This record gives sequence, structure tokens and C-alpha cells, in this order.
Amino acid sequence: MTLSFQSRRRSVLALGASAFLALAAGPAAAQGSWPTKPVRIVVPFAPGGTTDILARAIAPELSNAFGQQFIVDNRAGAGGNVGADIVARAPNDGYTLLMGTVGTHGINRALYPKLPYDPIKDFAPITLVAAVPNVMEMNADKARALNINSVADFVKYAKANPGKLNMASSGSGTSIHLAGELFKTMTGSFMTHIPYRGSGPALLDLVGGNADVMFDNLPSSMQQIKGGKLKALAVTSAKRSPALPDVPTVEEAGGPALKGYEASSWFGLLAPAGTPPDIVNRIQQEVAKSLGTPAIKEKMLAQGAIPSGNSPAEFAKHIENEHVKWAKVVKASGAKVD
Repeated sequence: MTLSFQSRRRSVLALGASAFLALAAGPAAAQGSWPTKPVRIVVPFAPGGTTDILARAIAPELSNAFGQQFIVDNRAGAGGNVGADIVARAPNDGYTLLMGTVGTHGINRALYPKLPYDPIKDFAPITLVAAVPNVMEMNADKARALNINSVADFVKYAKANPGKLNMASSGSGTSIHLAGELFKTMTGSFMTHIPYRGSGPALLDLVGGNADVMFDNLPSSMQQIKGGKLKALAVTSAKRSPALPDVPTVEEAGGPALKGYEASSWFGLLAPAGTPPDIVNRIQQEVAKSLGTPAIKEKMLAQGAIPSGNSPAEFAKHIENEHVKWAKVVKASGAKVD
């Protein structure tokens, strides 16, 4: 059957209208089909630390949930600022995410005179993945050689020998660094700070005897503590960790000088500001679902991490509160970027 001129004209107009609507729907249509390619999770520290461990724990879960690979990309440097800035400047299409930390989104704004990104305006919070205590630990051989078996022993030695102990951290401005600086301020002791590009390389030097003490995130140190390579003196949280029930808190072990000491860490997923809410919510829901499974939950708890999976709004509020808290800690400790 041959179409009349008018019929052909109506068909062309209809096709044109459909094409226009599809173009106008652009982002909405894209987010409906998201993801159509691999998604990158930027970890702003070197491999081997808690940030990296948690990212690699949830990446396979998200890959299975969405049918596309979620790939961990380690971009270390400047206390997490290098990786965070990469994500802040990335397209807000859902294909670049950040495993942010208390350092990148709670501490660094107060610590660095100039930050290349705004931790609130430049990001869309997705969910808090986990909270963890830090652990004050020494190279086990060094602790035995110096007869340091407790926080009290450590403070006594450090005050009598200022500068003879060095303190490793995952980078200037990280919670690991600040936990140590707060300890130094409250005890009147001095240790030489040695910043690394993540917990992984710092732990290698601590285990190898090239560093003496570290206030590491508990999950990344758990294996070495249980293996006897590191001696855990105390955890930095307000309460003891179920993963190390026999290890006291710094406040418990440190006496009056360390009353009120608390410096825990957290890790969460964020996207560039302006990422479609539908994508943000879908990621949050799948992360929460995976964190609720017995296998993932038990694995994290055994390593000393407390899984979360809260809503984007709850995570945003948490970040705001952490800015206030850590600004006070930075000021009180007198910590500075090396």
C-alpha cells in the first residue's frame, strides 16, 4: 500500500517529535539505563589500607548487582586530596565514585590552607560504608626491646626520649596522623611524624622495623596484630572493639592525661556533585543490601569495622558534623601539614 503525501508528512513529523523528546530526556534516559560501562571507584590511598580493603569488599557486590564491573583505582597523595580532587572534577554521570574518608571529608578542610576541592559542595554523598576505631600499635620487636607493654610505658619512654620514636601514618591530615597528634598533645610527648601514601606502605615499614608506632585503622592492621608482628597497645575509640576485646581504649590505659581521648575513622562512597539522585539512591540501596548480608557483615566485624549503609541524607549530615568535630581537634592538637 502506498502512503499519501499527508500520511508520509505526519510520519516524519512524529519521528522528529520522538527524536526531540529523546534528546530532551537525555540525562533521565541515561540514568534509566545506567550503568552501560564499567564504574570506577577511586581510592585516594595506596593499596593495602582500610580504605582500599573496604572498596575491594563492596566492588564485587556492586558488579554483581548492576551487571557491570566496579573497578578500584588507587590514586594516592596529599592525605587523600589527590584522589578526592580527581572525583570532584569528574563528570557527574555515575561512572566515577570516591571511597572518601574522615580525612578527605572531615579533617582536611581544617588542616590544609588551600584544598583543591570543597568536601561538601563538590560531592553527592551516597552512603557511609563503615566506621572503625584506630589502634595504637608498635613494632612488636621494638616494644619488647624497649620493655613497652602498655600506653603508660610508652608515654614514659617517649617523654624521657623525645624524638627517638618515629610515628608512621597514611599521610598528613589523615585520621591516623591526627590520632597520633592528639595523643602527643594530650601527653606532652614527642614523636617524629613520617607520612606515607597510605596505610599499606606505612605498615610495611612498621612491620619491617623502619617505623616504631602507628595509630592505624584497625582492619588493615588486624592480620599483623594477630600474627604477632605488631603489638596493640590500645584502641582509639570511646569503647573497646569487639574484634580486640582484651585491648583497652587509650583513655582506659592512659590515665588522667588521656581522659576523653577519642579518634575513630569512617569510610563512605561519594559521587561528583550533580550526579542524578536516581543513580545515587540505587548505589546506596545495593551497598546497604550487601552490607546486611551475613558474609560481608561478619567479615567486616571480624576486622574491626562496623558496617553502615545509611541514606545519602544521613551521610551528608554525618559529614557536616565531622567538619565541626575535627576542626576542633586540629586546632587543639596544633597539627600542621608537613
